[in-house]
Amino acid sequence: MDRLSGLDASFLYLETPAQLMHVCAVMVLDPATMTGPYSFATLQREIDLRVRDVPAFTRKVRGVPLGLDHPVWVRDQAFDIERHVHRLGLPTPGGYAELMDLCAHLASLPLDRSRPLWEMWVVEGYRTDEGEEKVVVFAKMHHATVDGVSGSNLISHLCSLEPDAPPMVVEQQTHPRDPGRGELLGRAVVGTAARPVTLVKVLKPSAQLITRSIGRARQGTAMAAPFSAPRTSFNGTITSHRSIAMADLDLEEIRRLKKVTGTTVNDVVLAVAGGALRAYLAERDELPEASLLATVPVSVRDSSRRATGANKVSALFTKLGTDIADPLERLRMLAERNLHAKEHHNAISADALQDWAEFAAPRTFGLAVRAYANLRLAEKHPVVHNLVISNVPGPPIPLYFMGARIDALCPLGPVFHGAGLNVTVMSNAGQMHVGAIACRESMPETDALVRHFPAELARLTAAVDASGGPDAAR
Repeated sequence: MDRLSGLDASFLYLETPAQLMHVCAVMVLDPATMTGPYSFATLQREIDLRVRDVPAFTRKVRGVPLGLDHPVWVRDQAFDIERHVHRLGLPTPGGYAELMDLCAHLASLPLDRSRPLWEMWVVEGYRTDEGEEKVVVFAKMHHATVDGVSGSNLISHLCSLEPDAPPMVVEQQTHPRDPGRGELLGRAVVGTAARPVTLVKVLKPSAQLITRSIGRARQGTAMAAPFSAPRTSFNGTITSHRSIAMADLDLEEIRRLKKVTGTTVNDVVLAVAGGALRAYLAERDELPEASLLATVPVSVRDSSRRATGANKVSALFTKLGTDIADPLERLRMLAERNLHAKEHHNAISADALQDWAEFAAPRTFGLAVRAYANLRLAEKHPVVHNLVISNVPGPPIPLYFMGARIDALCPLGPVFHGAGLNVTVMSNAGQMHVGAIACRESMPETDALVRHFPAELARLTAAVDASGGPDAAR
């Protein structure tokens, strides 16, 4: 029996009609590299052949009687690819604006929980600014099924290194068994009885962590604290409507800046994001005096003790330096604070978030989330964090999706009540693709933010080059 981990199940409980917990990806494909002429029927058939033996694509959620425990995964015996891979034509003139509007609409639709929690929309008729016709695949998968790393790995399973090569090999997995009602109920009762013992085991290291964190705070080496973020227009109660925008950055330039300044790729990305957010808010006379605070998901897949569970993540908080005008000074500040944040984060058990998530009661948790939204409590307490920023490592070489070269691969994460903006960056064959998704009522034109990313990278480049060499830049 394949039970969802507490963290995986929490993404189901967190979901409301407005707070949708699926992750998305926009893949821009060049059909000219395909070995034969493009057709939707062929593409759908090839996807079907590649996903049928992968449990993540063919399993669905089954609840436990009386909601006594987290749900389990069972195989969908009636799996039908036509319920998951759909075809759409982009409205004329079929440019970037029309594509973003369509993707935002698709991101606003919930997934059907009676089926495996994923779908793909194949969008035809997209024309680039250069007039080239492309095919776009808009993919959605529930966060209960994937995190950033596992989602990237699943996409890789559908890809190859050459147009006519077979898909990349993934680890063989077994399909989940479908347990009976009595077995589900019995396991739930046993698990519930054992929770007090588990709670005692979790409390001690958590208490020690609090003590150490207080010491770090006194020394000035702690990560930024939640509930210390200034309020902005995208920090309130969200709706189900979304706005989406994408941009490309030169990955080699980011790596050069990293090397010259002695920082990391993540430091550079966060500094650019901070500058873009500063410019966006300043244009609207909304720039707060205090720095914006971001939650940065961190993969703990390599250090986790848990063998099961799709989501193996933790998170750290970091101030983005939106209160600093100079881009190089912002990067220096971020590099220093991120070093402290990483040291603080490394002192936390890799499984701490997953351990505590096991105590999320299915019914109570879901009711609490809905009450939080209905009472608009996100607007009545200090802001926990302003936004989520994720950095997902992608393939260093071109990949081919069913034979079509992936020109752009842009992931999009969920947004939350109180933090209605999510920015995700992913590297792909020499480019860094930036994807931003927001609640449309909070940020109607996400492109107004994203267009500042290339400009901020150029400003940072100019500041580093004018600083007088590597020693001065560091």
